[in-house]
Amino acid sequence: MQCGRNHIPNVYVASSCRPLKLRPHSADYLIVTSADDLEHRELQLNRFKRLIGELIRGETTRNTFEAWEIDLLLDFEDCQLPLRRVEILRQYQKAVERQLESGPGPPMKLSHFLILREQRRNALE
Repeated sequence: MQCGRNHIPNVYVASSCRPLKLRPHSADYLIVTSADDLEHRELQLNRFKRLIGELIRGETTRNTFEAWEIDLLLDFEDCQLPLRRVEILRQYQKAVERQLESGPGPPMKLSHFLILREQRRNALE
């Protein structure tokens, strides 16, 4: 049954000849992450953990960095961390791990983490 609309392919309800209201995406539409994306995130997380470990120890043992790692290192240099540096870096590491588990990178900068941390503390007071 075509109901007089030959030029536009539509889906019709057979009994009433009215077009169905279809959404652009199905309600079952899922965002699927490809294996390459998952692998990229995993590699990025591993590189981030290595970088944080080097910052905590106070020495880097390599001379090759990704562009986002250089951005993080420069940002780290700009941040004036208090004496509890190791504790803050561990909190930062956990926050970035959560970020990368839920979506793509690059990891947030330490300065951004410190701003979010301060905002959260002020909201609790």
